[in-house]
Amino acid sequence: MNIRFPLQFDVRGRTAEIAEQDYIRNLIEQVLFVAPGERVMRPTFGSGLRQLVVAPNSVELGATTQMLVQGALQQHLGNLIELDAVEVEAEDSTLTVTVGYTIRRTQTRQVAVFERGSAS
Repeated sequence: MNIRFPLQFDVRGRTAEIAEQDYIRNLIEQVLFVAPGERVMRPTFGSGLRQLVVAPNSVELGATTQMLVQGALQQHLGNLIELDAVEVEAEDSTLTVTVGYTIRRTQTRQVAVFERGSAS
């Protein structure tokens, strides 16, 4: 069962479910924007990417961010997805992360784009 995040209830009062591709996209977003230590019983979960939005923009920061994202996704979702590509762009105070991946169970290729600004 793929539970909708944030937790919601359907019209029958049961836990709302979501399609697998949407569920996995939501998991990727959680890994990207949760800071390590933020989840009570999972202190290593997350990537810390949100903190980099306010860091000075540079080529080095882009490369570091890309490696950070790849490592976090492989560590936390490697059993569900195979990473095809990760691209990171920082412009002013906005960070855009594009993740290309294949859902292992269905071999379906997906591309998800996530954007965060310093105020998000």
